Amino acid sequence: MGPAYVPYTLPGETVTVEAVAGHPDRRHLLHVDTPSHERATPICKHFGTCGGCALQHWSLAEYHLWKRSLVVEALGSAGVIAPVDEAIIDAHGDGRRRAVLHARRGTHDVLEVGFTAPRAHHIVAIDTCPVLTRSLDGAIKAAWAIADILRPTQKPLDIQVTATDSGMDVDVRGSGPLNSKSTTALAKLVDEHRLARLTRHGELVAQRSQPMLTVGRTQVPLPPGSFLQATALGEATLAKLVTTHVGKAKRVIDLFAGIGTFALRLAETARVTAVDSEAGAVKAMERAAQMTSGLKPVEAVARDLFRRPYVASELKGFEAVVFDPPRQGAEAQAHELAKSSVKTIVGVSCDATTFARDAKILVAGGYKLTRVTAVDQFRWSHHVEMVGKFEK
Repeated sequence: MGPAYVPYTLPGETVTVEAVAGHPDRRHLLHVDTPSHERATPICKHFGTCGGCALQHWSLAEYHLWKRSLVVEALGSAGVIAPVDEAIIDAHGDGRRRAVLHARRGTHDVLEVGFTAPRAHHIVAIDTCPVLTRSLDGAIKAAWAIADILRPTQKPLDIQVTATDSGMDVDVRGSGPLNSKSTTALAKLVDEHRLARLTRHGELVAQRSQPMLTVGRTQVPLPPGSFLQATALGEATLAKLVTTHVGKAKRVIDLFAGIGTFALRLAETARVTAVDSEAGAVKAMERAAQMTSGLKPVEAVARDLFRRPYVASELKGFEAVVFDPPRQGAEAQAHELAKSSVKTIVGVSCDATTFARDAKILVAGGYKLTRVTAVDQFRWSHHVEMVGKFEK
């Protein structure tokens, strides 16, 4: 009999478990007989049934050591030698400012709104989530009200809620076309729940105010469903690391720039070319730069960097490159960066494995990974953020 995976347990504990049907290598925890000294009391009543958090039962100190180790082990497995800062930076701050809630009619036609269960497809109905920022205090209540109007069947609704400077921005996906009755009801709901905006698949349903987000010295008008760093403190922490590593470079290219999280801050001291595949994000970033006095020029470019990565010849003249790709990393772009002569490259990632893969490509191209910092803005999850500085 081989090892078995038992969620919500800690090393050294004695536990009582039961088999999980169809999964011979998994067990379901029934009782902790001898708890570890590292065990902590979960802060959420839904922990263990809701799949939103995996590690609330672990003390923060030990959890942070483990999360840093994910970065160290991923680099080691890829054969990349690099100094990783001794301590991970805790960037949970006030909590998550983005959430995607799901809604579906479950057993006996009962409406369920919440997050999916661990390793399952059914939805765990929730009425509170202590991981969210206080700016999203009304998000769950609003999601229930939206679901009650749209009455989802077996196909779930996805309700993305984002905290902005102007209030909550909500985008609903999976509803199908809206009739006039639903549209009227949703417009009324926007006022009742004081939402900044409600969209369906990015199309405007109702708006009280333009959702705006402060990025450095700029105000960015957010497109519906915009990607943001998970927490405000996480964004500020990553941005500080990026700008520090870029240093005094006067010409910088920011790849996978999004709405300008780094580019708009870098533009306070450097000419920036900012590139992303999302045309709406690029346009919002460009508009924010144009409305802000005192910035160096920002060239905003819409381009799919997976299909058309910047080649080495296009990178001539840039003193620094920043790249912050999605979870799958930037393998094609990394190969082109490795051929370049850019002095400094700063890599940001939310996946240790793909970061290590891309780092290996850059190192093989003559770069040295001189510093890596782990950042935790995904508290109680398996995800870890990291920033690395490469020099040639």
